[in-house]
Amino acid sequence: MAHSFPTDIYTEPSDIDVHTLRNLGPLGPMAGIWEGDRGLDVKPKADGPRKQAYVERLEMQPVDPQTNGPQLLYGLRYHTHIVKPGQVKTYHEQLGYWLWEPATGTVIHTLTIPRGQVAMAAGHAAPDATEFELVATRGLHTWGVCSAPFLDEAFRTTEFRIKVTVHPEGGWSYDEDTVLQIRGLAEPFHHTDRNRLRRIGEATPNPLAR
Repeated sequence: MAHSFPTDIYTEPSDIDVHTLRNLGPLGPMAGIWEGDRGLDVKPKADGPRKQAYVERLEMQPVDPQTNGPQLLYGLRYHTHIVKPGQVKTYHEQLGYWLWEPATGTVIHTLTIPRGQVAMAAGHAAPDATEFELVATRGLHTWGVCSAPFLDEAFRTTEFRIKVTVHPEGGWSYDEDTVLQIRGLAEPFHHTDRNRLRRIGEATPNPLAR
């Protein structure tokens, strides 16, 4: 992505609308509390790819507008908790933010997982877009991936992609592709996840908007 930044990197905008829920652009339909029971994970195992169904609960709540000098971001703080069908034990957990920069049409997705990995993916979208894709690439200073030593050695993530689709009849879905260079394998492995989510609760307005 090409960037053009203002000369004044300190002065914050003076006309900020504090109501995050009405300034989320393409992220607006994703605010709220969600469930999905149609998840499918294709993961690597010693004997080859293995498919695993999963059930997900995802909470996406608005945060107050954020500024970096003149830069203005609106966003959702999220937590997702995933289990295998009929089980209680955590299968996957993830924390982070979905961010929207209106001035540039940039969507940012940050993720942290409790196995020693973080990533920041980004892409461009129109404010009313119902489909967009974000990418993070290992080795970049921005929009990158960082892993703890074991994961970087044994299951190195070289690229992460997530495609979001907002459905006209309600709800939204995602398709993820985490490209792994696994030790002992010549070809990259595509670790994929997808699910369709239905709303079970509304978002709570951000503190400044209450």
